[in-house]
Amino acid sequence: MSQHLNPNILRTDAPAIMEAYRWLDATPLDPELPLINLSQAAPAVAPPEPLRKFMADAVMNDTSAHLYGPDLGLPALRDALADRTNLIYGGDVAAEQVAITSGCNQAYSAAMSAIAQAGDEIILPTPWYFNHQMWLTMNGITPVPLPVGEDLLPDPDAASNLITEHARAIVLVTPNNPCGVEYPSALIRAFFELAQARGIALIVDETYRDFLAADGPPHDLFNDPGWAETLIHLYSFSKAFRLTGHRVGALIASTERLAQIEKYIDSTTICASALGQRAALYGLQNLIGWLAGERQEILDRRAAISDMFTNLPGWHLKGCGAYFAFVQYDGAEDGVALAKRMLAEQSILALPASMFTPDGDPSGEHALRIAFANIDHAGIGVLHGRLNSLSLAP
Repeated sequence: MSQHLNPNILRTDAPAIMEAYRWLDATPLDPELPLINLSQAAPAVAPPEPLRKFMADAVMNDTSAHLYGPDLGLPALRDALADRTNLIYGGDVAAEQVAITSGCNQAYSAAMSAIAQAGDEIILPTPWYFNHQMWLTMNGITPVPLPVGEDLLPDPDAASNLITEHARAIVLVTPNNPCGVEYPSALIRAFFELAQARGIALIVDETYRDFLAADGPPHDLFNDPGWAETLIHLYSFSKAFRLTGHRVGALIASTERLAQIEKYIDSTTICASALGQRAALYGLQNLIGWLAGERQEILDRRAAISDMFTNLPGWHLKGCGAYFAFVQYDGAEDGVALAKRMLAEQSILALPASMFTPDGDPSGEHALRIAFANIDHAGIGVLHGRLNSLSLAP
């Protein structure tokens, strides 16, 4: 019997991280060079001990931690995130405008399922987060590339020219994955006003918000009395409290949109992880001071990475922030070839920028994304030495 496969799935790229790990499986590494894994932007260590102890107690003693919960999340967690959002941004977000999802990827896919269908268009700045593009493609929704400028920031005027009758949303990721840049508040406001004026949604993914270098509110959108008509806000507890395997994200939007998103969640996961939600609530109630220390450590590593590339011949740092450095390099070798050679010769696993750009986009040909959050200062020193030893093809 022949297989019948969805043509949209066939048109969708293979998962980038899994592709990189297949390179790793196929590449014999020098035993004298321990792997430096710069491919995945997720914490590689367990949650802090107080959180692990809380979770262990919940597993043993809280029966409800093993059961279905409400589709849109635990009421206490929705309430706590609304309070936290109001504290950070100002405004007046209500608990009923908050949904808890199975990671931020589900928050994104839930939002898209509520606002777009096959044949619609979504504007994505490029380089884009590959899962955002993948979800659109596999659902027959057209991702419309919005190339960023030399500063790696998108231009609202350029976006305006891309809005057609089929457009349903503009998506911003800040701090940006893969480029690392932090979008200025005024730029986010300009995109909000553009979306508002053109009657489409603005989706702002702030998965890495807790690692911003700038102090103060990242933007003022929640202060707008009509924010819920336009804004869909995405967040992740995974990075904040090291809960990646427990899949806990969040979405803030109008109650009208959440009523539709509830249908999507009920038809997929039914609810986010019961244990993960309790862990996220514990984090909001008890670990904000600890999280401030995590932020400072990431900012220190960011400074070390910036210094490293400043002093590395042939390499050019274009953007650096949150977990990421986006770097260009001299030479004619394309990014895939260089990434594979870095793995074989120096035991460094990183992703080529072409995994974050449309096919044939020249901005993805001679650049890499470096996910540096899991290497400490000593590791950054080792990385510097290995990259310095790597020849760049002329």
